[in-house]
Amino acid sequence: MRKVILGVAAVAVGLLSACGTGGGNTAAQVPTVSDTAPPTTTTTAAPTTTTTVAPTTTTTTTVAPTTTKPKPTTTTTKPKPTTTKPKPAPSQGTPCTTDADACIDLSANQSWLLKDGQVVYGPVPITSGRPGYLTPPGTFKVQWKDIDHKSSEFDDAPMPYSVFFNSGIAFHQGSLKVKSHGCIHLSNAAAKTFYNGLKVGDVVQVVK
Repeated sequence: MRKVILGVAAVAVGLLSACGTGGGNTAAQVPTVSDTAPPTTTTTAAPTTTTTVAPTTTTTTTVAPTTTKPKPTTTTTKPKPTTTKPKPAPSQGTPCTTDADACIDLSANQSWLLKDGQVVYGPVPITSGRPGYLTPPGTFKVQWKDIDHKSSEFDDAPMPYSVFFNSGIAFHQGSLKVKSHGCIHLSNAAAKTFYNGLKVGDVVQVVK
């Protein structure tokens, strides 16, 4: 651009010189073209601001679940042993079982003392309850003893060597010809033996 301007200026000077040669003495003022380059326009671009956003790091911590397995509960139920006590065998020579300590046979009007199923005394004759006062059959235990008992129910009737086994019913010395009010009458000798041979808790069996 600058070279073009300089070229144009040179041509203009040449023309003016030629015209001036043919004219008067007045010198024509030729404008001087300044050798100054046209102003350069500099465009400064606005700075571009780049904002870099730091990445957000999210740390996820996964906690492994703690699994506690319950200990298995084992309940062992031991089967209860089935113990069936064998029924005592009949005592040899009596209608009662071997666990009896005294045996009374109402039908035969007899009685025995036993030890471990064996007869140790008897049979001896007896009398039992009259109608209305029958001696009840069953298995009982000796409750108490009184060597010189008097009946509080029957006018203080004497009941020597009494061995009670069923409420007011007892072995005792009494008539072997007259029926009782439920007690078992024994002879004097037999009553003494029963009194001395039986203790509280011994088993008395009464059978028909």
